[in-house]
Order: sequence, then C-alpha cells, then structure tokens
Amino acid sequence: MDQVLPIALVSLLLETPKPTHHPRSLSPNLTPVSSDKDHNKKHHPLDLNTLKGHGDSVTGLCFSYDGRLATACADGVVRVFKLDDASSKSFKFLRINVPAGGHPVAVAFSDDASSVVVASQTLSGSSLYMWGGKESAVLTLVGTASTYGSGDGSTIVASCSEGTDIKIWHGKTGKVLGNVDTNQLKNTMATISPNGRFIAAAAFTADVKVWEIVYSKDGSVKEVPKAMQLKGTKICLFSLISSYFDVQSAVTWLCFTPDSEQIITASKDGSIRIWNINVRYHLDEDPKTLKVFMIPLHDSNGATLHYDRLSLSPDGRILAATHGSMLQWLCVETGKVLDTADNAHNGDITWIAWAPKTIPAGDGQTFVLATASVDKKVKLWAAPPLESA
Repeated sequence: MDQVLPIALVSLLLETPKPTHHPRSLSPNLTPVSSDKDHNKKHHPLDLNTLKGHGDSVTGLCFSYDGRLATACADGVVRVFKLDDASSKSFKFLRINVPAGGHPVAVAFSDDASSVVVASQTLSGSSLYMWGGKESAVLTLVGTASTYGSGDGSTIVASCSEGTDIKIWHGKTGKVLGNVDTNQLKNTMATISPNGRFIAAAAFTADVKVWEIVYSKDGSVKEVPKAMQLKGTKICLFSLISSYFDVQSAVTWLCFTPDSEQIITASKDGSIRIWNINVRYHLDEDPKTLKVFMIPLHDSNGATLHYDRLSLSPDGRILAATHGSMLQWLCVETGKVLDTADNAHNGDITWIAWAPKTIPAGDGQTFVLATASVDKKVKLWAAPPLESA
C-alpha cells in the first residue's frame, strides 16, 4: 500500500442532485469560459468575479494548494479553473466528464494537486473517480453518502454516512483504513483537521465528537480512537429580571483553525463557539470554550437563524458563513460582522471555500473566497478589511 500522506484540508458535503441524462466519459479537455467582470455591474464591493458555464447546480468546490479551483456540477462535469488573476475577464478550465450514471457531488485534489478525486452519486450508491494525467480509476464506496473529506497532499478520503458511520479510505486503492460510529442518531457533516490528526463530526445532538487518526511508522492508519468531545454547545440567555436558562441545540457546521488547535462550531441556537482542543485529552482533560458569539440573524418573527456553512480564512482571522443565499464575513477575534452580501447568489449557497494563499486580483493580492450555488454559478469574493473590527 502506498504511504498515507497528510489528510485533507477540506471536507465536502454530499447532496443528491437532480438526475441529468448526458452520455459522458471520464475525459478531460481545456475550455475557455467567460466571467461576469465586465458584463454586469457589481452588486457588492467584495464581489470579484462570477464563473459561468456550469449547466446545473454547482454541488461542491475546492482549491488546490497552488490556487487552482475545482468545481463539481450536477450537469455531470467537473471543471478545474486556473485562477491567475481573480478579476480576469475569462478563465480556461480543464473539463472532466464523469461516466454516465454518476452525478458529481463533491471534488477534491490529492497528491501533488495533479490528481482530482470526484465523489459521485449513483442509483446504487456512491463512487469515487480519480483522474490524474491520462489515468483514471473508479472506486465504489458501498453504502456511503453525505460527506467526503480529501484535499491537498492527500491520499486518504473520509466518508460520512447519513447514519452514524464515518469511514477512512485509501484514495488510491479504495481500501478501508478505519471506521468510527458516532452513536449520535444522524450525522450532519464531518471534517478533517489540516494536520491530518483529527476527524470531527457534527450530528443530530448538541455534542461534537473528535477522533484521533493514529498512524503507524510506515504511514498507514493504525487506529482511529475517540480523543475528546465538545460537550453540549450550551449558552446562557439572560432576561431583564436576571434569570437565565440554558439552551442546547444541534451543531449545523464546524471547521478547524489552520493550526488544528481549535474548532469553530455553529449551532441551531444561533451561536458560534470557538473551542480549544489543544488539551491533554489522553489524561481526560476536556476541550475548553474560548469564545461564544451570537449569530446576528433573525427571521420576520424575530427568531434567531443559524449558519449553514462555515469556512475559515488561511490566516485564521476571518470566518465566512452562509444562510441560504446570504453570505457574511466575521472577525474571529471579536465576532463582529465585517460585511454581508444579502443575496450573494440567486439561490441557496451549496459550498464555500477559501483559497489557501492570496491570489492576484487586478493590481493587488487578496485572500479569495469561492462560493457555489444552485443558481449554476461560482462566485469569487475578496476578503474584507479587518481595520474596523
């Protein structure tokens, strides 16, 4: 078995798209695509560009370590864009057609970013398609769904079922390297720490469980024991007469900080929590809550809303979050909302991800956030300034 390299920097939600009926094969070709740079007036000052050309809902996206952007689309095509300048008038992309019967729902880069791993939903289950150079391969992941994790420099993939199972697979051979049972009724999502050491899962309950991936000397996965638990994302709400009550609510999304020492969670109770997981968990030391912020979103009746997706900037200072078609940027230090795009897309946002390093944009360089949506578009956004936070 090949040596297991560091795991994924991103995890990708698996959603079943509407079927499309196009005969296709796993074959790449280069195609130019226009952007919206000069065609439409900017609706938001942080809006850098819009990548058009997708024929259906964009179900997933991710960046390679060198700044290329891969998108998975329900039209049966994976597109890999080279972003030399985020404000360019047009972009060339590599087109990878997934074989008939499979609908791309997630995508990630592996190895040296020359290979692309595509998660595909079929009538019989889920499959992984690997494309790299002139070679391609298909692995069938029996009984898996919901979430895949993989990324830069990775040869292992984590899959999260809609039940309670999480599996770790070798990204080249399809061999199962480890299994965990969350025992939390129903999984929401799972993600892998940037250093490849931990897997964290959000589920139907208010707790987040974290497992350690233990490697053997030869780089293979030895075991995946439970390491710690973020117990009950609970907040105290105070009234005018100084009474209070506790609220526990399911975690909707989570992400690791770049140093893999903290986890940020979003909950249905409308809270954002930052946890310190750099603890002596082998001695039963529990993770500590460092900060709690309330999400500044309410519906027409005044009820607090929650975030659907989170993504943390590479420097760990800006948290991007979504609710439906709305996109917000928050300061991680203070919890202050830096900026909001109320209608970032003409439909729900399905995925968000930051480029791992700054990208040229006109005359400057900026951290770039990519968002995917059911509106068949991918948008590129500049990071907001932090001076006022």
